[in-house]
Amino acid sequence: MGNTVKEQSVIVAQIVGKWVGGGVESVIMNYYRHIDRTKIQFDFICDVDSTCIPYDEIEALGGRVIICPPYQELYDYLKFLVQLFKKEKYKIVHSHINTLSVFPLFAAKLAGVKVRISHSHNTSCRKDLKRNIIKKLLRPFSKIWATDLFACSEKAGRFQFGNRAYDQGRVKIIHNAIDLNKYQYDAVARRGLRELLGVPREALVYGHIGRFVGQKNHQFLINRFSKIIAENPSAILVLIGDGPLKDDLKSYVRELGISRSVRFVDWCEHIEKYYSAFDIFVLPSLYEGLPLVGIEAQANGLPCLFSKAISPEVLVLPTAKLSELGSGFGEVQPIPSRIADARYYFENRRLDIVKEARSLELVYNERLART
Repeated sequence: MGNTVKEQSVIVAQIVGKWVGGGVESVIMNYYRHIDRTKIQFDFICDVDSTCIPYDEIEALGGRVIICPPYQELYDYLKFLVQLFKKEKYKIVHSHINTLSVFPLFAAKLAGVKVRISHSHNTSCRKDLKRNIIKKLLRPFSKIWATDLFACSEKAGRFQFGNRAYDQGRVKIIHNAIDLNKYQYDAVARRGLRELLGVPREALVYGHIGRFVGQKNHQFLINRFSKIIAENPSAILVLIGDGPLKDDLKSYVRELGISRSVRFVDWCEHIEKYYSAFDIFVLPSLYEGLPLVGIEAQANGLPCLFSKAISPEVLVLPTAKLSELGSGFGEVQPIPSRIADARYYFENRRLDIVKEARSLELVYNERLART
């Protein structure tokens, strides 16, 4: 992008935190790819210990990546951000690190940034004790320095900002929208990927995409799948992603003696093609805001099974269901067929990124006009 065009753009500082290939980063990039970048540009502020930043794509689209100290080094983190915000004279700082947004938005306030957005992408779970304590301690402060409150779902908005703020209409829902064309069913990809994975043509494939962290509840899913293959020995479970628990989960699969029925796939480009290789998508998370992978799977026409910890707003297709994390999870008999005309169900759901990117542009401009 030429300097003249960029100088005329509004530059929004996107506080990403640790870029590790999660759903929040995907949401931000979806909006960035489709927003009018001649009018609005993004600077991505990422912690130094990030691992999956798509530098080449961001730079090709005219954006910048700015590396900052990790938020654990709080003094250095705040000092860096205050200096950066003053130097760049940002008019908007948009923070995506949930309750931790209190820190970058405090820095933005000190630097005189007029529009300071706190964006909730998640909720919490009693089983995730350490994270939950931190979230509960910070939650009352998550909106104190913010001029605007965003959330991906009602559940995420109420969790971070409270029922009163939500009921007063102070929380703006920014939908986790996707490129619907990108996730359409691909019969050629299905054949090729199932062959690559060594999946027999007649096998029923359960698919999951997500980082290997406690929140995603992989061990529970593996346990449930071990019972499924006792009744259906040809079934296959495909687990796609990276993360700190991956090796432990591989060991657990070996301990259960089901390695022949489970495929681990590293995170890769064109991950969207794998949805076509699945027969059902499963997401037994302990907590979520509004999982992007759940929307993507349904755009592919896949029947989906989600834990009840996930907001009901994730349900788009009639073949998508919420289930208790108990003995019934994973026992869907028979498995519904893939829906061929999935796009029909997305109409009026505000999940088309082309339309929602325009909406975000309007929101940014409205906030600027208000200052």
